[in-house]
Amino acid sequence: MAMTEKLMWKVYAGALGAVTTIVAQKVVTQVWVASTGDTPPDPNDPDTPLTQALIWAVASGLGVGIAQLTMNRFVQRRWVRNFNHASPGKLRNKLDI
Repeated sequence: MAMTEKLMWKVYAGALGAVTTIVAQKVVTQVWVASTGDTPPDPNDPDTPLTQALIWAVASGLGVGIAQLTMNRFVQRRWVRNFNHASPGKLRNKLDI
């Protein structure tokens, strides 16, 4: 049972984590477009001004990191509520140092 639960946890948390990351990136991109009227810059393009590249990097990193943190907490709570014990694995997100 422990192996099945561990596999179920990895699939559940992995799938929700992937979907959360994709959705968060789309939302951050749409917020950028709505607020600036421009598509997000490519931070690696040497023609992109440094300040604009830094603002985009910080905004997208924070947006995705906060979304992952929120989803990780949600997934952990749902697991405990459904199985009456802590999850068999630990989740990480981009905000972890």
